[in-house]
Amino acid sequence: MDPDVRTFENNRKLARLSIATNDSYKNDKGEKVTETQWHHIVMWGTQASMAESYLKKGDTIIIEGKLASRNYNDKDGVKRYVTEIVVNEFLKLATKV
Repeated sequence: MDPDVRTFENNRKLARLSIATNDSYKNDKGEKVTETQWHHIVMWGTQASMAESYLKKGDTIIIEGKLASRNYNDKDGVKRYVTEIVVNEFLKLATKV
């Protein structure tokens, strides 16, 4: 998905997006199996501004950051747990021609 960017006071930006990673292996029958996992990504400040300007759904990126876990209560009062990657740097890879 395209980054969801929000601007807070002092013009500080937050970008949220999801990325997919694929893992391929051969099962017991020798068949290729690909498993996809989705990850929540958070970018602040300059990284968020760059994501807003340069990233769109389908882009291939390399990220460097740290895992962060948090929890919150949803609108029904249910406690939810979230693990996100907080990005320090990202690099957009060239698209195939």
